[in-house]
Amino acid sequence: MSTPSPDQRRRVAVTGAAGQLGRAVVRHLRESGWDVLALDRRTPDDDGEFLAVDLTDYGQVLAALSGGVDEHGPVEAVVHLAAIRAPGLVPNAATFANNVPSTYNVFAACRAAGIRNVVWASSETVLGLPFDTPPPYAPVDEEYTPRPESTYSLGKTLEEEMARQFCRWDPRLKMFGLRFSNVMDPEDYQRFPEFDNDVHARKWNLWGYIDARDGAQAVRRALDHEATGADVFVIANADTVMSRSSVDLMAEVFPGVEVRGDLGEHETLLSIDKARRVLGYEPEHSWRDERDHTGPAGPTRQQG
Repeated sequence: MSTPSPDQRRRVAVTGAAGQLGRAVVRHLRESGWDVLALDRRTPDDDGEFLAVDLTDYGQVLAALSGGVDEHGPVEAVVHLAAIRAPGLVPNAATFANNVPSTYNVFAACRAAGIRNVVWASSETVLGLPFDTPPPYAPVDEEYTPRPESTYSLGKTLEEEMARQFCRWDPRLKMFGLRFSNVMDPEDYQRFPEFDNDVHARKWNLWGYIDARDGAQAVRRALDHEATGADVFVIANADTVMSRSSVDLMAEVFPGVEVRGDLGEHETLLSIDKARRVLGYEPEHSWRDERDHTGPAGPTRQQG
């Protein structure tokens, strides 16, 4: 991929830039030729352009995105990743009070500032996680109505509806929600084989994951895709976290659930067919290839 000249570089703001996925997205977009304004409450580890912003304050968000801050110009696109990242980290009302108003502020500020290219982090949780009620079929996809089972997931579902209404108000907008799976870095892969000890340990997201680098690729492809309107995409890696076959996993844990199509041996049960077809997304990393090249570490339960 060739790097554009300075006068051709596009400018994007990334919220949640100091987070696990945010760091990968900022790095990938900069390497891909974007000028990136990193937004977060805490300073990222790199020395790139950064602005501390409280996303629950609409005035701060609008100023940050429209160039109303000294030494920081306006942007033409926004990647919104900032959020309390999973259920159960803080009380439910605090999760809702942070996540949903922050997303509204970003969406509204983009509309007010004339920013029409918005990519934001929805979540796999809208698919019905932790699947205490079995999924309607597998691999799960974007075709059935969201089934939020937590306050965190309820917020993400409402944000998807917000995006649809914002795009109805302004048909020139593009708002793509990426339903990220459990975000992983390469150092997390050393403990993946332990999941084989209990087939139920990771059934809560159908044994899925997303390598942060592939998540960043999906963000770039969503930004580059020329379209208008709201849409959502499941973003996961092409395989599961398990050594057992996907067919065996479904047969043991969800024996009554319809399996659609012929599954590959370790094929993801979080369907990425739509992201492949529309965005050209194709995962480039797998824990099976990289586990032996990383040091020991433990994966965390983190959701997009």
